[in-house]
Amino acid sequence: MDTEDLRDALEDAGLSQYQAEAYTALLRLGTASATELADACAVPTARIYDVLRDLEGKGYIETYEQGSLHARARDPEEVLSDLRGRASLFSQAADEIEDRWEEPAVDPHKVSIVKRFDTVTGRARRAIAEAENEVQVSATPAQFAELREALVAAVDNGAIVKLSLHGPDDRDGLPMEDLPGAVTEARFRDMPTPFVALIDRTKTCFAPHARSVNQYGVLVDDYTLTYVFHWYFLTCLWEVWETVYATQTEEPPLTYADIRRCVRDVEPLLTDGKRVTVRVAGFEIETGDTVSFEGTLVGVDYSGDRTEDGPPPLSQLAGQVTLSVETDGRIRTVGGWGSVVEEVEATRITVVEIDAPEAS
Repeated sequence: MDTEDLRDALEDAGLSQYQAEAYTALLRLGTASATELADACAVPTARIYDVLRDLEGKGYIETYEQGSLHARARDPEEVLSDLRGRASLFSQAADEIEDRWEEPAVDPHKVSIVKRFDTVTGRARRAIAEAENEVQVSATPAQFAELREALVAAVDNGAIVKLSLHGPDDRDGLPMEDLPGAVTEARFRDMPTPFVALIDRTKTCFAPHARSVNQYGVLVDDYTLTYVFHWYFLTCLWEVWETVYATQTEEPPLTYADIRRCVRDVEPLLTDGKRVTVRVAGFEIETGDTVSFEGTLVGVDYSGDRTEDGPPPLSQLAGQVTLSVETDGRIRTVGGWGSVVEEVEATRITVVEIDAPEAS
């Protein structure tokens, strides 16, 4: 650092221009009379005495009489401590400004609009790593690579992870070798798609696809709004696209976070007269208390029309969907995300056992 830069730094640390001039000159001279110092720097002789008194008051120098007023720089330990403390404070302030600019706080049940995609993926990564129930993600292979470590953590937590991959023109560009351990099921969509991450029914991280004219991000921390994004994910990013990876087998235990997916698999079993045992985890609608129980599935009800061939399409399950489960001598009604008329909103449904129909 040259002398001019040092003077600028001292001014940034709180010295005036004349004080910085006098102090740097005194460092060079060691000791000097007031008039000698004035001659050696740009401080006018008429101002040098006031400048020296101010520097002494700040602890930078000490003055003494030797026929005339003389000055010398004090041991710089105190000055250095002050400067380093200021530097640390400036560094912390810079970090805080960066954090506040990049990641504005999301108030509970609010929506935040951000301008950097990194902010969206950063928030998604942290929320995904803490997920316990379900994660739904729409991402390019590069975005998946960035999120993979967090997705592995979610799987380790017991969450069901659904990944809609998009970007490459064909399946050859998909990171198939990286999917095990990071996702429960993956599907491929061969066209540009927004980045979406839905976590545990309460958090949404959204950003338009790279070809969008407007670049922004949306961060949501709200149960109802996340439910709206959930339906966008199901209908546009999931339902009609090809499955390229899945860990679910056709034999129990079969685990579902989505009641509609469960109904499509179990209704044909009930139609065939099979006995289906399920385990339900969720919470009571009226009290919000968590609940877990196991029982026999005795009925499936939904507002759409029944189909005679195969499972009902998603469009038939867009309204009310209810499972009736017999447990402890009573029938309990179970709904999915957004339940209002059932007794229990299920966050996890597990088909524990499927028994063949009894011979008549």
